[in-house]
Amino acid sequence: MFRKKLEIREHAGAIYSLAFDGQFVYSASADHYVTRWNIETGIQDKFAIRFDKPVYTIHTEKSRLFAGCNNGDLHVFDLQSRQEVKFFTQHRAAIFSVCVNSRMNHFYAGDAEGNLSIWDIDTLKLLSFLPLGCGKIRDIGLSESNEHILIAAANGQLILLESNTINEVDRFLAHNEACTSVLSFDDQVLTGGKDAYLRLWSSGGEKIKAIPAHLFAVYRLIDMNGSLISASRDKTIKVWTKNLELIQRLDAESGGHSHSVNDIISISKDAFVSCSDDRRIIIWETN
Repeated sequence: MFRKKLEIREHAGAIYSLAFDGQFVYSASADHYVTRWNIETGIQDKFAIRFDKPVYTIHTEKSRLFAGCNNGDLHVFDLQSRQEVKFFTQHRAAIFSVCVNSRMNHFYAGDAEGNLSIWDIDTLKLLSFLPLGCGKIRDIGLSESNEHILIAAANGQLILLESNTINEVDRFLAHNEACTSVLSFDDQVLTGGKDAYLRLWSSGGEKIKAIPAHLFAVYRLIDMNGSLISASRDKTIKVWTKNLELIQRLDAESGGHSHSVNDIISISKDAFVSCSDDRRIIIWETN
């Protein structure tokens, strides 16, 4: 069972996204700052970046921080020098998801108009720009082998692309409303939707199970040491077995969030971090 270990209340606006570099947690907020935190003390590190626009999504990889803004700007920072190394304006609409594929040495960005960009991590060159015609791309995931890119789309579809060729393999309706989150595990795919459902799919796209998991949209899914964790706009975090049986509910009564939970990330096999519109970051750990 999870309990609250630490709470951080330093941002002046809603917190949209989190990242972890193995030592520090990074947070992106409506207050236009991306800030770095010590996970043991909750104290802010000296690393902080002020943006012109709110940052909706961040990701760290290879000592770099990728940040996607609400106007489509994409920034890349070197975490060691703390300097910006690239600034892209390829996207013209809000970027909601950035994902790194270490197998292909690529990173992906998806925007509110259904465009997916593919970049080389080392050279930071644009490799491809795909208009998928699917509405807002809310989440980008990878299959366990990293051979497929998984796109959660606003038109309710789950789209699968081959990561080496970027060819479309499949797309199917996963949710009646927007598909808002995706996670691959054990040769299966779990999706969350604006309809508040969790749906479990086989690798071939056959539905295995569907449950009404939350009251509102499911914004993020993670695999935590054998358990699945979902975060929702309904202010709750829920812990599930891999068969989608509820184990634990983390809400305001258990010291959790009072507003929409926008992101969750794993920082160890026993701990994860959440952030919310309530301007709080919470570190949870197992008893």
